[in-house]
Amino acid sequence: MERVRGATRRMNLAAGIDLGGTRVKGIARDLDGDEELERTILSTEDGKFFDEDPAWANAIRDLLSDWETRFEQSFSSIGIASPGLAAKDQRSIAFMPGRLAGIEDLVWEDFLNTAAKVRVANDAHTALLGETWQGAAKGCKDVVLLTIGTGVGGAAIADGRLLRGHLGRAGHFGHLSLDPSGEPDICGTPGSLEDAIGDCTVEKRSGGRFTRTKALVDAHLAGDEQASEIWLRSVRHLAAGIASLINALDPEVILLGGGIANAREALLEPLCSYLDVMEWRPADNRVEIRIVELGEWAGAIGALHHGMIS
Repeated sequence: MERVRGATRRMNLAAGIDLGGTRVKGIARDLDGDEELERTILSTEDGKFFDEDPAWANAIRDLLSDWETRFEQSFSSIGIASPGLAAKDQRSIAFMPGRLAGIEDLVWEDFLNTAAKVRVANDAHTALLGETWQGAAKGCKDVVLLTIGTGVGGAAIADGRLLRGHLGRAGHFGHLSLDPSGEPDICGTPGSLEDAIGDCTVEKRSGGRFTRTKALVDAHLAGDEQASEIWLRSVRHLAAGIASLINALDPEVILLGGGIANAREALLEPLCSYLDVMEWRPADNRVEIRIVELGEWAGAIGALHHGMIS
């Protein structure tokens, strides 16, 4: 509880946790007072275990316990965002191969030994929930998010509802096929959007000249003709993917996040030019392209919101 002018005000305490491969981001908020109380960043220490529990799980439990002690209040809701596919009951991550050992089937409500409502979701899904709650798509009900960094991920909201799908795969837009004759990506998809623009393939796409997309974009802006050809080809593929998503999901807004969003006009100008040709615009209605606003905190903010509303 919080003391205000000598009195004691009871808080409706909620938390949002974004568990990443290298860092854990946490937010505590008083829902009744509509006040953010604290933001914290911890090291994930993936691969380390204490008493058979992952180090990151213990760190999250300790953080939540510390907040309850300092704010003198138990949590009413806790939202947790993580890579992987969330279980249908939203209590755990059901599938996450290769990273965050110990996360699969970890039922957070039991592990935390809490009476709070605990909801678990994919991190791209919560990032979109954060952006529609407090960010670039605030108030919008039909939105697609594309996060483009090492790979390409995303999420979609239709008529105000997050699309999860049968197994939780909805939003893995990087594995859309743009070329059925192309090489298979890590999920077996031929000629995927991820391989066309993700950082994971920039070295291959540039014949070894560039190892990061930022270096490719910098060379493009400096007038390097070969770099411009490679970059614009990648953006054209992105436009084709977005045009397909528009036809499939009919959003009012497309959000772009991840490292590629830092390219700003070097991305948006050619992308919008390609969409002028590719996008179907009934009655001249175009879908607005926006850059995300919440940055690295979108997942934690969205996780907090997900815990509140689910």
